[in-house]
Amino acid sequence: MRTLRRIGIVFIGSFFLFVAGFSAENLNNGHNSVRQNDSQTTGSQNADRQNAERLIAEALKPSPLEANLRRLTDEIGGRVPGTPAMERAVHWGEAAMKEAGAENVHTEEFTIQRSWAEGATEMSAALESGSTFRVKAVSVAWAPALAAVQHVPVAFVGMGSAAEFARAGSVEGRVVLVDSSVLKTWDDLFGEYERAPAIIELAVKGKAKAIAFIATRNHGILYRHSNSAAGEIDPLPQVIVAREDGERMARLLENGTAVWVNLSIPNKVGGAIKSWNVVGEIRGREKPDDFVVLGAHLDSWELGTGALDNGCNSALVIDAVRTIRAAGLTPRRTIRFVLFSGEEEGMIGSRAYAVAHRSELDKAAGVVVFDAGTGKTTAFSVGGRKDVMGEASAMVAPLEQFGANKLIPTADSGTDHFDFMLEGVPTFVAEQDEANYLENYHATTDTFDKVDFAQLKKDVAEAAVLTFGLADAEGRVGPRLKRAEIEQTMRETHLDEELKAMGMWEEWATGKRGRVE
Repeated sequence: MRTLRRIGIVFIGSFFLFVAGFSAENLNNGHNSVRQNDSQTTGSQNADRQNAERLIAEALKPSPLEANLRRLTDEIGGRVPGTPAMERAVHWGEAAMKEAGAENVHTEEFTIQRSWAEGATEMSAALESGSTFRVKAVSVAWAPALAAVQHVPVAFVGMGSAAEFARAGSVEGRVVLVDSSVLKTWDDLFGEYERAPAIIELAVKGKAKAIAFIATRNHGILYRHSNSAAGEIDPLPQVIVAREDGERMARLLENGTAVWVNLSIPNKVGGAIKSWNVVGEIRGREKPDDFVVLGAHLDSWELGTGALDNGCNSALVIDAVRTIRAAGLTPRRTIRFVLFSGEEEGMIGSRAYAVAHRSELDKAAGVVVFDAGTGKTTAFSVGGRKDVMGEASAMVAPLEQFGANKLIPTADSGTDHFDFMLEGVPTFVAEQDEANYLENYHATTDTFDKVDFAQLKKDVAEAAVLTFGLADAEGRVGPRLKRAEIEQTMRETHLDEELKAMGMWEEWATGKRGRVE
């Protein structure tokens, strides 16, 4: 028994020694594996950080950015689809992309259902006393013409609510004067768009002759908006009148003094027109069929020269091509650099692009859009996609030096990311300080001298880093959402309410817009 016990003890001891040795070996191997994985992760993170630093350094170097924008704004000027200026801008985009080093530079054609151009809008006011004064005014874009009319009574409807229309009495045959607040915030700007459809509907129902919106800018600044959702002509003639002139008429009416206007809006409205998106690429090294889009819109209104909206960011897109090329970097996925057209008429160009490329959107890893002038970038809105924030946070972390390393789970409809978002693709829209954008937005004052080039260079760096990060990541930041998931995200962010206010919800609800399954 002793012997047996000894044998047993030896055997058991040997067994435990074997197991202990085996466990220690595996534990060491496990530790080595973890260390190796940690090392690989650290190495990948270091490489990503180094790439970001290289991109930032290149973006901040002297470049053709300023010269490119000067050519677009000072030489070509305002760029409305269907005009020679827009065609020249398309050629500018093609040439600048090629010069910056983009591959496969080409245009993609789409149709806008109607053409539009303003004639020589004229407006003057008259009082019963015999006093008259000129009213500075411009037509709302894609609104119908109004043959010259004389001595038309004006009805003031305050901010244009249903109750204020009712208090004004009958508006039939009158010019409806609508008040406004001076723009101070982005919410003010979105509010201006959101309330217009209901005002137009009330004016049409009341058989008004036309609508005169009081400008949201001081100092006689005039600007142009469009209430068209898809390039269609509005149901009623409309003008924007200089704030000082509009407030003068409003004061007179509120104090019981009748006001009449002489008004001529000789707009030129035509049939369907062609326009183009300009596209260039940096081809991916491993997954060339997968892609990320960096975009901005090339078109603008023509009262100014479209420098802040959105020439500066068209130049940014092109300088991002140059930055990535100069840094000597090639991403895993392809980057498509797109200058969209028709944005001002209802984001028609980006919608056309999303629809034309719908069959390959499962391979779209993200869309990055800049469209808010040259105010400091403070964050990127992810279209309500909380699921992408974890992975994408690392991509914007190097932008902390610019204060642009935040992601926010908001969603809006205001620019060319919109139809990609409705297709379920992850989107990233630069959120920027208002700076000098609101006063000059769509206005006669939107010119080259308003551009903050020091900040624009930082924006180029931010665009290049985030876009390259999305394109070079081993995995995607998030999947393409299904239709039910997209709608859930819209409801969670209250985007559905915004779309209903702006008359855009029906197209989604009926399946005419966005992902169909």
